[in-house]
Amino acid sequence: MARTGWALVATVLALGVAALPPRPAPLDPSRLVPAHRYDVRILRDTWGVPHVFGRTDADAAYGLAWAHAEDDFDTIQGALLAARGRLATRLGREGAPNDYLVQLLRVREAVDAGYARDLSPQTRALCEAYADGINLFAARHPDRAWPGLFPVRGQDVIAGFVHKLPLFYGLARVLTGLLAETPPPSPPPGSNAFAIAPSRSADGATRLLVNSHQPWDGPVAWYEAHLRSETGWDAVGGVFPGAPVILHGHNRALGWAHTVNAPDLIDVYALTVNPANPRQYRLDGAWRDFEVRTAAIEVKLLGPIHWTVRRETLWTVHGPAIRAPRGTYALRLAGLGDVRPVEQWYRMNKAGTLDEWTDAMRLSAIPMFNTAYADGQGHIAYVYNARLPRRAEGFAWSEHLPGDTSAAIWSEYLSFDELPRVVDPPSGFVQTCNGTPFLTTTGEGNPDPDLFPAALGIETHLTNRGRRALELLGGDPSISAEELDAYKCDVTYAAGSELARNLDALLAAPPPADPLTEAALQRLRAWDRRADAANRSAALALLTMRVDDKGRIRVQPTDVLLGRLRDAAGALETRYGRLDVPWSEVNRLKRGTTDIGIDGGPDLLRAVYSERAPDGRRRGVAGDSYVLIAEWDASGRVRSRSIHQFGSATKDARSPHFADQAALFARCGWKPVWLDEPEIRAHLEREYRPGD
Repeated sequence: MARTGWALVATVLALGVAALPPRPAPLDPSRLVPAHRYDVRILRDTWGVPHVFGRTDADAAYGLAWAHAEDDFDTIQGALLAARGRLATRLGREGAPNDYLVQLLRVREAVDAGYARDLSPQTRALCEAYADGINLFAARHPDRAWPGLFPVRGQDVIAGFVHKLPLFYGLARVLTGLLAETPPPSPPPGSNAFAIAPSRSADGATRLLVNSHQPWDGPVAWYEAHLRSETGWDAVGGVFPGAPVILHGHNRALGWAHTVNAPDLIDVYALTVNPANPRQYRLDGAWRDFEVRTAAIEVKLLGPIHWTVRRETLWTVHGPAIRAPRGTYALRLAGLGDVRPVEQWYRMNKAGTLDEWTDAMRLSAIPMFNTAYADGQGHIAYVYNARLPRRAEGFAWSEHLPGDTSAAIWSEYLSFDELPRVVDPPSGFVQTCNGTPFLTTTGEGNPDPDLFPAALGIETHLTNRGRRALELLGGDPSISAEELDAYKCDVTYAAGSELARNLDALLAAPPPADPLTEAALQRLRAWDRRADAANRSAALALLTMRVDDKGRIRVQPTDVLLGRLRDAAGALETRYGRLDVPWSEVNRLKRGTTDIGIDGGPDLLRAVYSERAPDGRRRGVAGDSYVLIAEWDASGRVRSRSIHQFGSATKDARSPHFADQAALFARCGWKPVWLDEPEIRAHLEREYRPGD
């Protein structure tokens, strides 16, 4: 989790207990599960992508762990250490808020209670095999293994999901808001997914675009892998560090793609604390005791010096609670403590039909994410997947709720079949670009918004990407593979978008007094609302139309826009000596020694989110990352193509695959995905077994 306040250094000095903990013993290889228990081969193709062939599904998970660790061991260790609530032992005070959160949410207790009870033996075997693969890598590379983490267990893998998913639906922002602190920066809530049915395609094929917008580095950066077992697992797609299954991609029969949605999954309750006893709160006319525990957070300070900070954690019938500057608040989180997300994703990986995949989705263990679907039988679908609480009427659910009445405490969720869904619409396509589910397609087949109360928090807006997807897909009755590629790489802002409205306001403003701003305004008059690489107005426009902390371009007052235009013009004049700088000279993909101009921008189908680099240019940090298009021909045979913004070696700068896809990515190109062993061997870089 990103750095927040809490004045942890002062807290350490005031409350901490100095300690020099004993140095953890190194991982003893003799205590590991023997490598020969797992029958697995890793075939790396010429792009470095691992194709993991296991006899069983568990064998494949073991091989995935080893292969991913070869390319990004540190990030995997960070994800596992964070889920264990021990990140501050590595990062110091920066990791302490995460470790407090893990104890506040009782992540470990949830995993211990649900691991054997709620997970199938197959899913547990998968997680334990993945942990064994990480342990083997640590034992073979002791100089790279972090002290105090190993051995990893299957429970640690599950804890990673229990810990991370609430952060996806806004927990960090809610907590920092209650604590009156500045919210941590968050990745843009973007992503695109399209599914095209045979009736809409030029050649009778079914196509699926998988295009999540993630940070280009860190614990939620995509890694491509292909997993295949002799027991029916054969899936390719993206995984995060610490994930033992494909999170989105496709198998031979079907595929799915996630985009972030924003349902209201967190409720905040203002508690009345007993003035005579701060360990009690009022509920239904009586005082109730908080469940009070002490979180012991071990913080690395300097070298071997660690301090243990002790901080109160509270629990109520609502859920976890915190004492904040403006009062004491309890939180109720949808799906908190559910250990089954891996179970659901695993079943999605193994599904062979729309009915089987839908049955997997009915677990509703994954608490959020729009999901688009396509298969070799020609079916397409969309689901507004969310663990939506069934809330009572009479409360302002988007505000702080009264914590003194149990009438405001929900305990049930809408079923999967009650969620907004689109299956095989007459239009022949679905799109989801982080906008409203009520405009998933054109014509008949969209969900009826009147069936979903506002208290559910379902989005009603359209992003620019959603507008463009509806324009492009909805305006083309016969979409070819080449046209779909072009639509995915579209760099145009729609006429009705927030950016276009800001531009109209600027162009309608009275002429500014200073010559530079007037010259900048004249340059914007020639802009075609495109962010292609050669565009000579995009730099000025996009430096003016800034995104907010949620990655969206918002409508702004004209005077604010004029001030930003003046600043942008000054920055371009200072750095380049002119205003008409080609966008690719400003917008860059930087990776090691690679420094390439790139098109795209915020809230475009060709999404690139950037930050200011030390040289004054923009450096891409998020957006289009791992992108995949799967297509099933008229006979149901699948093939796919993909691209990664960097390459398969996501952290290994010594590898030839550290940035070998960057130039192709910058051109919005594709590489083939090889699925059959003969074609993999025709493009084979090396073959080996974990530990070799």
